[in-house]
Parts: sequence; C-alpha cells; structure tokens
Amino acid sequence: MRTVAVLAPPGAVGFDVAAACQAFAVTRLPDGAPPYEVWVCGDAPVRSMAAGVHCFDLVPTHPLDAALAADTIVVPGVGRDSALREPAARRVLALLRAARDRGVRIASICTGAFLLAEAGLLDGGRATTHWLEAERLAAAYPTVEVDAGVLFVDNGQVLTSAGLTAGIDLCLHLVSLDHGAAVAARAARALVVPVRREGGMAQYVRHPATDHDPLRATLDWLHRNLHRPLTLAHIAREAGLSPRHLHRRFREKTGTTPLRWLLWARVERVRELLETTDLPVEEIARVTGFGSAVSLRTHFRRRVGASPSAYRRTFRQGSQGSQGSQGSQGSQATRR
Repeated sequence: MRTVAVLAPPGAVGFDVAAACQAFAVTRLPDGAPPYEVWVCGDAPVRSMAAGVHCFDLVPTHPLDAALAADTIVVPGVGRDSALREPAARRVLALLRAARDRGVRIASICTGAFLLAEAGLLDGGRATTHWLEAERLAAAYPTVEVDAGVLFVDNGQVLTSAGLTAGIDLCLHLVSLDHGAAVAARAARALVVPVRREGGMAQYVRHPATDHDPLRATLDWLHRNLHRPLTLAHIAREAGLSPRHLHRRFREKTGTTPLRWLLWARVERVRELLETTDLPVEEIARVTGFGSAVSLRTHFRRRVGASPSAYRRTFRQGSQGSQGSQGSQGSQATRR
C-alpha cells in the first residue's frame, strides 16, 4: 500500500486538503482493496483560510515529520502571503527539501506552488498555479517557468496544479500513474468528476459544458461514435451548428477544438481497452476510430509517452491490483 501525506501548513486552504484526502481515499483496486493510506501531517491545528476568511480549524492526524516516510506528499494552497513567513512555515520548507532529496514524489495544489517555489523545488522548471496568481508567482520566482494555460504540470518527481478542482485532476493523474487508467476512472466516478479533462485553464476562466448544455449531448454522441471516421462536418451536423459556430462553442466550453477533443477521447478509450481487455492493437485501432495500428501507435505514444504494448505490460497487470507504475515521461502537462 502506498502512503500519501497531505500537509497542513499555516494558512492551508481546507478545500485543497479535503479534496486530496478524498481523491486518494475513495480509490479502489479491482478487488476492492484500497491502494492508499492517507495522512494529514502537521505540527499543530491550522486555521484554514478561504479568500482570506477563517473557515475552520484543521487538526492533523500525524506529525509533520511523518510525511518523510510517505510515497507522495501533497501540498495544499495557502491562503495568504504571510503564511510563508510564519516560523512554522520554515519547518514545512525544510521538510519539502528533505523529501525531495529522499526521492519522495511531491505535488502541489493551487497556491501550494508558492511553498514549492520558496523551498527551491521549482527552480529551472515549469510549474503552474491558480490563473489569478500566475503572474505573482512568476514575478516572485523568476527562475520558474510559470505556465498559466495548463491544468497541471508533471516534471516527474515534482508536480504542480492550477486552482481548486485542478488539484483533483492532478490527484487522478497520480492514481493513473500508480495503478492505471481503469482504477483512476473508477475513482473519478466515485468523485463524480471527469477522469481526465481535455483543455487548459479555459475550463476555469470560462464555463464548462453542463448537463443542460446542448454541447453535452454532442460530447456524449462523440463518445458513442469513436469508432466512426468522423470529420468536423459530421460533428457539426450532429450538433445542429455550422462548423465555425461549433468550433467556437467547443473553444468556449472545453478549451480545445472538436477534433482535438475527439483525439483525446480516442486515446483515453485505447488506454481503457489496453488495461481491461486482451484485444490486439489492430482491433483496438478499429473500434476506437484510428483505422490502423500505425496511426494508433503514433498518436498514443505522442500523448501518453509510451507504446501501447509497453503501457499494456505495465497496467494490464496493474489493473489487477499490482503496485506497478508507468512513471512520468519527462515533463508533461495537461493543456489545450
């Protein structure tokens, strides 16, 4: 069983702490076993802040130093700049540096990126944070390449995510890395969220499609028709829109184009079939609309960072309950 330590630093945003705990706690392997033990680590009760308002107090279940024994550390957002200057924060920064040196995987949610940057964990790399705070992060830490247009950035050992619910996206990404897409999909269903969203921060600046949005029916139709050789004209006709209007609506609602969304959905379906079936790649290519194994392999490697056969070797076993991990393929980001 893997251990996830969710830190409770001074000024911690309660939503971030709770979201990370929930995402890992609801995850189950195919046999029903929980693959994670979740700790909340801190030295004292923390006044949880939201938009500068004291909402409630967090009482950690484990001491701060216990996080060094975890496989993954999650750093929540902090509600105010002064939190970085409190004496208790210095212990958190020291712990993060020690955890990095030990090879512990470290992920931040929202403004938790400021703690990672202050600890020096983001120097020379890419990172993201809440879109309202991206310019401030870039100005305060000029050695960090801040990308405000992504949901999360995966640099291997150190990962950062954008505001609030993007932290759930990042947690599900970690579950997928550890146990495969099928396990992550079950966790997403338990959380009632998409397992992997296409697009970048446009999903937070704009309004995503809802159950009452006409675009939702089009997205559902696309999922049911991944096997067909669809064109933009096909999709526009199904949506009852002109291609130009459809393109604009997709950009507004999903942060990407119809055909890029379709490609993403097909790759996700390939991941699921590789994990849960013994279908040959040629058949998977046919039922997911890639047409040929060559096309499938090209797009799959480009988006996942591994060949279909390598992915299946890792997660076909992993989906049956192993602790195998594909690992990160260099620096990754989920973006539009």
